[in-house]
Amino acid sequence: MVGTATAEALHHPRVNLEQVLVGAGSAIANLRSLVAQVAPKMASVLLQGESGTGKEVVARAIHDCSTRSKAPFVAVNCGAIPAELLESELFGHEKGAFTGAVAARKGRFELAEGGTLFLDEIGDMPFDMQVKLLRVLQERTFERVGGTKLQKANVRIVAATHQNLEGKVESGDFRMDLYYRLNVFPIDVPPLRDRPEDIPLLAQRFINLQQEQNGEAISLSRDALTQLCQCDWQGNIRELGNLIERLTILYPGEVVDTQKLPGRYAASQADWVQTPRHDPEAVAKFIDDLFKDMDDSTQEKVAVLPAPVDTGAEDLSGLFARADQLPPVTPHVVDFSVGDIDLKEHLAEIEKDLIFAALEHSDWVNAQAAKRLNLQRTTLVEKMRKYDIRRS
Repeated sequence: MVGTATAEALHHPRVNLEQVLVGAGSAIANLRSLVAQVAPKMASVLLQGESGTGKEVVARAIHDCSTRSKAPFVAVNCGAIPAELLESELFGHEKGAFTGAVAARKGRFELAEGGTLFLDEIGDMPFDMQVKLLRVLQERTFERVGGTKLQKANVRIVAATHQNLEGKVESGDFRMDLYYRLNVFPIDVPPLRDRPEDIPLLAQRFINLQQEQNGEAISLSRDALTQLCQCDWQGNIRELGNLIERLTILYPGEVVDTQKLPGRYAASQADWVQTPRHDPEAVAKFIDDLFKDMDDSTQEKVAVLPAPVDTGAEDLSGLFARADQLPPVTPHVVDFSVGDIDLKEHLAEIEKDLIFAALEHSDWVNAQAAKRLNLQRTTLVEKMRKYDIRRS
């Protein structure tokens, strides 16, 4: 169930979590809920997950749903900067502080003032820098390299790592006090192999991105989509995005079936390594749902993947396009004599009534109901989840 915090974050004026954190499964729904709960708070967040799972996307979502959203979001990869330069990169330096410092320079803490500082790959931070970072987090002040003036550190820290920080603490490679200072609100970002039901939506997101950037797109056959949903995805979402880009270059405007997939993705189902969380029947059902409302000649070959999810409750223009084809809907009579109304809630109630009426009139066939409402089928499904609309 989506709590109040989640509902508020989903309707934040700057971000829609269902569009940013794409997916229809329970794992991504739980992730969206955690983001929505922690975003309005000031607590430090530690994101843990494999490379390519989208930890920076999650960090940006936390920032955009927070009260700091109008201030900067500044990211720094602690593992990509040489140890001798990391202090200057974080805290800045004064002119003449070291050879090559020809002018004073602000560090990432100053650049992120009032906003969010994302410390990616925090597990790669050198031990001596961990001490200095801990001091800043404790005292909320720092000094530039070569300077003596105390600077205030008004930033929220979101850190991320693909490493086992608890194991590094035990081995003495990571400070225990810093670990607990960062680990106020831990969030595990799930690997893509634990989210097979999200692959069709993510694949379409990347297909749309390629079309926007290059004016070219592909389609995925049913068999190809089924294969991709069973892949182990060691590179996670980044690997899926790279695959879609590669296929778009090779087969622009074409339908990609299993024969066109690169070798490791075209393996038979028996060749895939199944994990305990994989449920082949559930994945098959999800794909069947994508195809069940298509005609028999089409559904055997082509996957008409859903368009990007659009769950904005304020945009009701499409709901009234075919209203004359729907059964009568109970009118919403507004009596201002008894007090003001909440327009957003009132429109949401109208939206729910129209969706329910369309489903009833279509015998709860989602594709037909979506057509009557002039919506994408997946948009209708997301709205049904949002309002918890179910057949009695």
